Amino acid sequence: MPSDRPPTIDPVAARRWAALPHPDSPWLHQEVARRMAERLPWIRLPVTQWVHWEPVGGGQQARALVMAHYPDSACFEVAAQVQQAPSASESIAKHWWQRLLPGRRGAPGVQIVSTPPEGAAQLLWANMLAHHHADPQALMADWRRALAPDGFVMFSCFGPDTLRELRALYAELGWPPPVQDFTDMHDWGDQLAMAGFADPVMDMEHITLSFDTPARLLAELRELGRNLHPQRFGGLRTTAWRRRLEAVLDERLRPSAGAPLELTFEIIYGHALRPSAQRAAPREGLTVHRTRASLRAGESSKPAPKP
Repeated sequence: MPSDRPPTIDPVAARRWAALPHPDSPWLHQEVARRMAERLPWIRLPVTQWVHWEPVGGGQQARALVMAHYPDSACFEVAAQVQQAPSASESIAKHWWQRLLPGRRGAPGVQIVSTPPEGAAQLLWANMLAHHHADPQALMADWRRALAPDGFVMFSCFGPDTLRELRALYAELGWPPPVQDFTDMHDWGDQLAMAGFADPVMDMEHITLSFDTPARLLAELRELGRNLHPQRFGGLRTTAWRRRLEAVLDERLRPSAGAPLELTFEIIYGHALRPSAQRAAPREGLTVHRTRASLRAGESSKPAPKP
């Protein structure tokens, strides 16, 4: 990438979004966490401690999914914003059914921290968060510091095809972009290498979501994030503009008469290793990309999940 920072993210708006309390995890984030957890068998490294990065915004149910795979591991939940720490605490108490998971009796617990212990975790889990960050290199540096040598990061985020129908509609109407541009998976792989990670493996899929009404579509989009584009609308829109938007969405986003409205989301998955001192890290800017086919053939006896 020409820069280590996204060109279309307003850093002030990104900080404001990160500071907002998230009372619950969006449905889409929970679903992506489930799909990302299906990739855990690809990696055969032992995990005794792992970091759940911003669990409320990224998907609270992921904790149970990861702990089911690593039942004897301890978890550090990173709630970087003070406002979100109570939400994370409540989610731990709420999910009492975790105690019924196999192997949980007497197993290590969960700690909420603002900064994870340095170099202590074998896994860092960051679901559906990176596309909101104005400085991905700083974010990846934080991930790397939390990992032990030969530990690995698993993350997911939106890709550039996300909301392509909405982008086209706004452009046709002469409106500013409805959302920031999202980074391509190959550029994420490059950035992982630049941050000192080794063997980045990138994957993507498209998910189409259906909505009964324009009002429901807009409400769910607000749960997923905010428009962080520097050239977004500069002020609040009027009620008349909202009515026009809903009318256009109702007309243009239904593939056929009577069908629900549809929006496309591109989901990017990535994982990479923090190399040990004995292992040479890739040169700056070098990208290593491998496909699902190579993973199935050479690294796992279990087939990769289908989109």
